[in-house]
Amino acid sequence: MHDRLRLRWRERAERDEFPSTAILDSQSTRTSPQGGEKGFDAGKRVKGRKRNLVVDTLGLVLAVVVTAASVQDRDGAYPTMAQACAKYPTISRVFVDSAYAGTCAERLEASHGIDVQVVRHPGNRNIGRWQVEQLPLFDAPTRAYATLPKRWIVERSHAWLERARRLVMHHDRLVEVSESWVWLSEARRLLRGLTEK
Repeated sequence: MHDRLRLRWRERAERDEFPSTAILDSQSTRTSPQGGEKGFDAGKRVKGRKRNLVVDTLGLVLAVVVTAASVQDRDGAYPTMAQACAKYPTISRVFVDSAYAGTCAERLEASHGIDVQVVRHPGNRNIGRWQVEQLPLFDAPTRAYATLPKRWIVERSHAWLERARRLVMHHDRLVEVSESWVWLSEARRLLRGLTEK
């Protein structure tokens, strides 16, 4: 059902049936005390689960893998991109943030034959200091918030998913059920968008 709705949405936006560009990101959310797989994401200080999403340039979900929050972003990237590339072999380029840089990006490029582009925040640079006074290595960041190219699309998709009550907090013991709620929420959003306009 979701695939047919996604296809209709892409047709209405006058896009090709299968996407060629994707965006990968993860989001950590809390879990209820009922049990099931969970962990602690020290970077975001969240005890719960992590949703790894691959979306197209319209923000439509192409693949989702739910893991414990303690699983690193780069470790969740491999099964998520494998799921996306198996279902959509036309994907040739993927945008990721700096958490996926280095060997993770190289491994994704080698295993799936895709171009991985790391989008870095302009203020996320190690300035460093010289022992002898020299010209600065980098320009100082001009402002605290910057809209990153293509990366805002997946953040918007996360926000759309957070509107569903069942996705604000994971209440299910099995991660497969949490993944199913993501697909149901996305299908509901697509169906509403297709029928309202």
